[in-house]
This record gives sequence, C-alpha cells and structure tokens, in this order.
Amino acid sequence: MKKLTLAALIIGGFAAQAQAQSNVTIYGLVDAGIVSERGGAAGSLTKVTSGIGGQSRIGFKGTEDLGSGLSAIFTLETGFKADDGALDSANTIFNRQAFVGLKSKDAGQLTIGRQYTPLYLAQSQVADPFGAGYAGSIKNLFPSAGANTRVSNALVYSTPVMEGFSADALYALGEQAGSSTAGRQFGFGLNFAQGPLNARLVYNNKNNDTAAVGATPAKIQDTGRTTMFAANYDFQVVKAYFAYGANKGVNSAQIPVANAYGYTVAPKPSLDSNDWLIGAQIPAGNGTVMASYIRKNDKTVNNQDADQWALGYLYSLSKRTGAYVAYAKIKNKNGAGYTVGNNNEAGSGDKAFNLGIRHAF
Repeated sequence: MKKLTLAALIIGGFAAQAQAQSNVTIYGLVDAGIVSERGGAAGSLTKVTSGIGGQSRIGFKGTEDLGSGLSAIFTLETGFKADDGALDSANTIFNRQAFVGLKSKDAGQLTIGRQYTPLYLAQSQVADPFGAGYAGSIKNLFPSAGANTRVSNALVYSTPVMEGFSADALYALGEQAGSSTAGRQFGFGLNFAQGPLNARLVYNNKNNDTAAVGATPAKIQDTGRTTMFAANYDFQVVKAYFAYGANKGVNSAQIPVANAYGYTVAPKPSLDSNDWLIGAQIPAGNGTVMASYIRKNDKTVNNQDADQWALGYLYSLSKRTGAYVAYAKIKNKNGAGYTVGNNNEAGSGDKAFNLGIRHAF
C-alpha cells in the first residue's frame, strides 16, 4: 500500500510539473445531418452524412511558455465521419493539421508541418457567409480543392498584428528528387481586421510538375495561380460579404467531380477564370440567416460559366450547439460541370438540401 501511495505521489508530481510548464487543450466538432442531392447523372441521392457545415474533427493544441514573450506551440487535428465513425482520410491520422512552431509577441509566429493555406483561410473566415460549409459553400465554385485548402511540408510565418494589419506567408517544399520546384507551393496574405471591417488580399501558387516531369530542364506544366480579395463588414443589422478571385493556369479552377452530369464531352477545367461572391449574414431570432450568390466566369473559348445561389439558417440551441438547414442550386452553362457539395463532400448534382446539427467542444 505504501509503495502504491509513493508511486501515486511521484506520478502526481510529474503531472503537476508538466501542467505548470505547458497547456494542452482537446477540442473538436461533431457535425452530422441529412443531405438530399438532385440533378446528377447517377440520379437523386438522400443520405446521412458528416461534416456538412464543418468537418467533424478532434484536435489537440498546446503551448509552452519559454520566457521573454516566446512560446512553443503545436496542433494535431484529425477528421472523422460522424455517420459511421471512420477516419475522414484513409491511412492518415492527422489529415487536417499537424504542425509545431514558435510564437513571439514581438516577432510573430513560425510553424512547420501540414497547415491551411492563406487562400483557404481567407475564403472560410472572411469571404463566405456560409464559412465554406453547408450547401452554399464557396468551395463549390471558387478554387478550394486539394492543396488549395491545406498543404503538407509547409513553413508558415505570421506577423504580429499592428493597428489591425498583419501578414502571412507560406512556403511548401515539393520534396521531389531531381527538382527543387516540382510540387512546390507558396502563398501570402495581407490582412486587416479592425472594428466592423475584415479584409484580406491573398495569392496562391502551385507548381504542378512531378519528379518525372520536373527533372527535365524545361517546365512542362503550367503553375496554378489564384489571387483573391475578400472582405466583410458588420452593419449590426446585416453583415455583408464580398469576394473576387482571378485564376490562371493548370489546376487553378478544378472541377470537383470529373463528369457528374454524364456529358458526352467531359467538362474542361478552366485555365483562365474569374470568380465573385456577394453574400450576407442576417441575425434572425436565436440564429442567423446565410445567403450568397456566386458566379464563375470562364474566360477560355469553352465559356463554361456557372452561377450558384444559396440560402441557409443556423439556429443556436446553445453557445456550442446549433441546428441548421440550407439549400443551394447551381446553373451550369455550355457544358460546365460544377456540383453543389458542402464542407466535406463535393456533391453529385446541381441542387442540394441540408438538414443537420453540430456540436463544438
């Protein structure tokens, strides 16, 4: 009994010491509901799914005070499917975020690992009244797939905030033998947030070469480049949103589903396009109405334009729990193939209805 008591005291002492040195938080989101999709070649589909408004996740983040205003930080975050309990990404534990770094009050923050791009953060945090989720997600038409959302092997530096202004820079190594540029990605963001105004100007550049291609002296594939300006302004009675993006090059405007409508000639991803969004959040009762209109203008000879309008409502049951309903419809032109998805899925048709519940912890 004495041995057990002594062991408990020793373990408790180590735990107390660790708690004094660092702080670790467990957090997450569980989001599940019903999605009904219409208009695709495969036919109508109604399903229970996960991550409609925001991907279901569990994460760990921590900080340790190193003194003199310097802290060590880390984040590990994995996505999962609340409808069946599976991992959101096969054979990858922390598919959403996995990074470690240093944070200084005076010098800013430097992190290394798998991280969000400045482009996606601007889309989800500033540009979109749906927060890049639900049927009205900005990701349905703006370039947000794959490495435009988050990227591995990345170094990210963020400046301190000064008079509302800040900046972010990302550089991700391609890590392909024989080429220093194949698979490389970089981006930056200039940010302003003060009072009712929140605005960002961001740029993203992705090299599409692979080791087999990039090993030759000549550049074989074009880079994908996106420049976007986003802003929102809170008028109290309504919060107004605006975004404009210019996309050029290979993979600058991906089509999430290769040929969702079964066209004889499959849709062609645009190599030169513009996107713009106008939207609003309107307080209503114990919740918020979300609305947006998005237009993609394909400037190539294919002229495969698309328009999306969306409407949704998020009702706050408590500070951490909400119920939601949303609907969106896309009009594709000249054989365009864009689909109405949500935060975690690309969708299968040109119309979708969502009904669900989400709980944050």
